[in-house]
Formats: sequence, C-alpha cells, structure tokens
Amino acid sequence: MDTVDLLLHPVRLRVVHAMTGGRALTTTELCALLPDVSKATVYRHVGLLADGGILEVDGEHRVRGAVERRYRLRPERAVVDAGKAASATPDDHRRVFALAMAILLAEFNAYLDRDDADPAADLVGYRQHAIWLDEDERAQLISELREVIVRHIGNEPEPGRTRHLLSPILFPTEPPSGAPPDPERA
Repeated sequence: MDTVDLLLHPVRLRVVHAMTGGRALTTTELCALLPDVSKATVYRHVGLLADGGILEVDGEHRVRGAVERRYRLRPERAVVDAGKAASATPDDHRRVFALAMAILLAEFNAYLDRDDADPAADLVGYRQHAIWLDEDERAQLISELREVIVRHIGNEPEPGRTRHLLSPILFPTEPPSGAPPDPERA
C-alpha cells in the first residue's frame, strides 16, 4: 500500500494526529485517545501503519505475558508527495476533502463526548468568513498563515499543553470578479 492510500483512511489519519509531537504511545494508550474506535480497529490500523513504515517500534515490554510495543511516528514518512497532490483529479480532491471532514467530525464528537468538554472555556472555534482576495493577497494570506502555524507545529507534548486540531480550509466559492460566467454552470 503506498503512503497516500495508507494515510487516506479516517482511523489511520487520526492515529497519525495522535502520535504527533514526538510521542511514543502503546496501542492501549491510543485506544484511550480514540474512545469512539474499537480496540480491534485501532490495533489493525496501527499494524498497517507500522508495516507501511509510518510508525516505528520505540520499545517493547511484557505486560501479563504479552509483549506491548510503544510506537513513534516517523514524520518524514507521514507526508503526501506534493507531485501526487498536484496531479490529483477533481474526484481525488472530493475523496480527500470528504475524508478530512469525516475526521474533523469524528475528532469533534470524541471531544464533545468527554466528561470535561467545555467548548466555551476551550475557545473552540468553527467560524467561516467570506473574504475577497486577488492572487497576490491570497498568496500573502497563505504565507502569513503558514508562518504562524509553523511557529507552533514543532511544539512537543509537555505539562500544560493540550493537543489541538487545526484545519485551515481555503477555496474560491465563485469565479474571479469580472470573469465571464462558465456556460457549463449556467
């Protein structure tokens, strides 16, 4: 299975998200982080990610006669090749976007199902804004967002830090101003 197919699965991508920040976790710990996913499913998908080289074994120890492994994410392997993204078809984009939305929904539901969930106190946000941008302004916005995100993306788990899921989505909702309407859509 190639990296794209390996990563484009809701449970596997949620495992990858849970493993970010240099964490080394057992499948039991992953099950606790993904309470809405059955243990058998978590174990199966961790195995696939390990076999595919996305996760590596970080250590092993015996627990009641069984061997329990700690896994660590190999971030350099958990990347979709830019060339594949550039050559994606509209149907490929639909599939990936639907997957991203399914993961967001699953993660958000798992958050809301926690006993300590407090969206107001946690400053949960899911706002949408319609903004008008020309090509240069769009490039500048993307650059500024990347700069802000990159400053924090290397943060590792430590006391007082909570893992958050940030999913910026940007796409044009209509043709550029002054462009003739598309006769196919009329």
